[in-house]
This record gives sequence, C-alpha cells and structure tokens, in this order.
Amino acid sequence: MGLSVAIQMDPIEGINIDADSTFVLALEAQRRGHRLYHYLPRHLSLRDGRLTAQARRLELRREKGRHFTVGAVETLELHAMDVILMRQDPPFDMAYITATHLLEHVRGDVLVVNDPVSVRNAPEKLFATHFPGLMPPTLITSDRDAIIAFRREHGDIILKPLFGNGGAGVFRLTPADENLNALLELFTQLYREPIIVQRYLPEIRRGDKRIILVEGEPAGAVLRVPAVGEARANLHVGGQAVKTTLTDREREICAAIGPTLREQGLLFVGIDVIGDFLTEINVTSPTGIQEINRLDGATIENRVWDAIEARIAAAK
Repeated sequence: MGLSVAIQMDPIEGINIDADSTFVLALEAQRRGHRLYHYLPRHLSLRDGRLTAQARRLELRREKGRHFTVGAVETLELHAMDVILMRQDPPFDMAYITATHLLEHVRGDVLVVNDPVSVRNAPEKLFATHFPGLMPPTLITSDRDAIIAFRREHGDIILKPLFGNGGAGVFRLTPADENLNALLELFTQLYREPIIVQRYLPEIRRGDKRIILVEGEPAGAVLRVPAVGEARANLHVGGQAVKTTLTDREREICAAIGPTLREQGLLFVGIDVIGDFLTEINVTSPTGIQEINRLDGATIENRVWDAIEARIAAAK
C-alpha cells in the first residue's frame, strides 16, 4: 500500500544518519513505496478548523553529506495524509504541547504516531508513576522540607527536572554532598515545575537499558553504560552502547505497561530501566533503533511500519 506520510521533526539537515531513529523509520517507509513529506512544527497552521503545514517532498539516502533531497514548499492538507509521524525532539514545553493540540484536529482522519492526545497526557517521568511497583522510590514535589526528608531516608539520591530530557540537569547527591540547598535554589530559578527526586540506583554503573516497544511488545534493547565518573548513561554524554538481552523482570515491566500503551495509541515507545526499576516511559521521540539494529542485527523499523500498516488496514 502506498501511503502519504508527513514527518513532523527537527531540521533534516542536522541529523546524524548513523544514530537518528526518524531517519531509519523514514528510509523504511520510502523502501515500502510510501510518499514522504517533511515539515517543522513551526510550519503548522490551523485556520477555521483546517490544519495545514508548509511542507516539502522528501527523499532520503544513506550517504553522509547528501542524505536528503527536498522538493519545493507546498501547502499540505494534513487531514488528507495517511500517517503523521510526530518526531520532533523534546523539550516537552508549551510549544510541544501546542503541537499536540493542533494535531488533535486531524486525529480522526489520520494515524498520528504517537497519538497526540496520549503524548500530551503522558510526560515521560510522570507517566511512569501510574504503574505501581515498577519505579524506584520517587518523590515529585516543590516542597524543600519533603526533599530533605526524602534524602534523610534514602541518603544517596538523584535530582532532575520533571520535564528535562537527554540527561540535562540530572544531579547525583551522595550522603556527604553539601550542595542540596544550592541545587534547590538553582532548580527554583530555572523551573516553575516540581522537582523529581529518586533513590540513587547503584546498578546504573552496569548500565541504563533502553527497551523499544512496538504496540506494547518489546522489540529490542540496548544497554547504555555510563562513562567513568559520569552518573548519566545517555549516549550523547559519553555512554557506551552495549549488546544486551531482556531479563525476566524487564519482561514483567513490559507486560505491565504494554496494554496501556496499545490502548492509548502509543505505538512506538522507549522505556528506560535501571536494575529492576522503570525510570521513564519515552513517548515523544523515542531513540535507540539504530544502536539496537547494529548490535542485534535487527530491523526494528520494519516492526514499526508493520504495526502502522496494520492499524491503517484495520481502520478501513
């Protein structure tokens, strides 16, 4: 089936074709004969209930320095698309939230991946709190006394912004660290939202596992091992991608959240697991496909497009 696919993402010029998940998703769509269009979130317009985007036809190739060709700008009627991939990177701010409201206008006519209403209602760190027993001890608050009491109870803790991404603003505080008050002052100046505080998980030294789920089922995983002297395992801050398999506990976590993901139209999701604990459910712009493919010889993008095509066929 030849589908019309609009990709809402960041500038195509600046992507790393060896790491970007959207790139391989789009390449697979192109291989299947689907027509691709690219636009930026700021190119959306809603007028009298009609949602359009100033978009360009897109062709891709895995050639560094010349990985894309785009056509002339055209006004794309988004309700006439078959699929919209909402793939711009966080931060999950008001601009991101506004984009979900705009895409909601075509939600009944077009398959938006992931569903914009569910994306809006599932901020990564908050969404995980709806699954009891899966997260490490966690506190979300703006109350300084509550944070101090939590630290007194658990000793070694992690502080991070509630709507942060990519490991930015994540701090570990050991029991002897004297910087808590200074960090709380800094967080108060930078963010209006509550802070998320979690018990430090020493298992992070062995890695933070990114698991990709397609239609609520695990499709692959990669272990991201932090660099020496670093508490964050994110690949872009020096974490190393290591081949891995799923443990029984990780399969239990996937089974616990999978039905909810399917029901809410969260077709392509990445979760983060440290030790035996779920730490985040990434629904905005999950990454990790290319790392898993290289390590496992997988083609996760095939599973994603199989799922998309199955949803479209079932809706007819």
